[in-house]
Amino acid sequence: MTISAAVPIGLHPKVQAAYDVLSGRLLDRDLALSLGCLEGADILDLASLAHKVRLAFAPQTRLCTILNAKSGACSEDCKFCAQSGHHSAGIEVYPLLSESRILEAAGQAYDQGVRTFGLVTSGRGWDRLSPETETVLAMVRALRGRFPDLEICGSFGMLGEDVAAALAAAGVRRYNLNLQVAPGRYADLVSSTHAVSERLDTIRLLKRHGIQTCVGGIIGLGETMAERIELALALRDLDVDVVPLNVLLPLPGTALERQPPVPIADVVKTFALFRLLLPGKVIKFAAGRETKLKDFQGLLMLSGASGFLTGGYLTTRGRDIAEDQALARELAAFDKTGNRN
Repeated sequence: MTISAAVPIGLHPKVQAAYDVLSGRLLDRDLALSLGCLEGADILDLASLAHKVRLAFAPQTRLCTILNAKSGACSEDCKFCAQSGHHSAGIEVYPLLSESRILEAAGQAYDQGVRTFGLVTSGRGWDRLSPETETVLAMVRALRGRFPDLEICGSFGMLGEDVAAALAAAGVRRYNLNLQVAPGRYADLVSSTHAVSERLDTIRLLKRHGIQTCVGGIIGLGETMAERIELALALRDLDVDVVPLNVLLPLPGTALERQPPVPIADVVKTFALFRLLLPGKVIKFAAGRETKLKDFQGLLMLSGASGFLTGGYLTTRGRDIAEDQALARELAAFDKTGNRN
């Protein structure tokens, strides 16, 4: 869908130029970099444009929830992650949950109206089929049998060909494997245990097997605005389906526990730029929404986001699903009111 929109007067010239996105033109790197330098009230004009782009290309607000089905003791050394065995973050560590526990958690989310449920396991991933992968495949089939209209998502790390094919056959609809930062900065974040190329290979493998890809990043790792734009462009080149954006929670015991917070204005600009660079994609606000953004989370949802993760994250609490369902209804009502004007 493209629309021809009159450009409001009085806007910053770079924001005016970005209105071409509403006509279906791709935002280029140079203009995105210029928009990333905006300050003050111009940021709100950028956010307003991003909201218009969302309404034109990705109007539905989407909710999903995840379950940490296997926690901690991960061999990878991701500097931000409390589940890494290289850190001492004091989180709960446990093996793969039972099928009955997973069905119970999915049922609770389903009863509250959530129709996208993600299973997440800590660890590097599965190069080949194993007893653990067979157990997870059985759980996916059980979920599909119990809740036929529930979208099942997986996040099990990097995969081999046979595992990706088996997940697709079992009914995994979507797979999450975040890049976290621009590919060129990835080695700074994960210093020794794997390369970004392994993640990129898995993303391409999943697409070949018809599994939708959910790939995003974290704001606040020490990256520049230009590097955030590079991440968005990399996701555009990969043609991912869903882009979750997190705001770093600098958890005690991790390598980034003293990382300074990102200004709200930078978070707003980042969401708006991701929407302009990825106009038709689902952009979900994930971790940091309640704890870091607090009273500003509504502003972020009106700055280009088209969904959010609800009910909790891997090692930290989130918002109650009922509260988030109410927020989604309010946002939908706001969108309808705006479309009448």
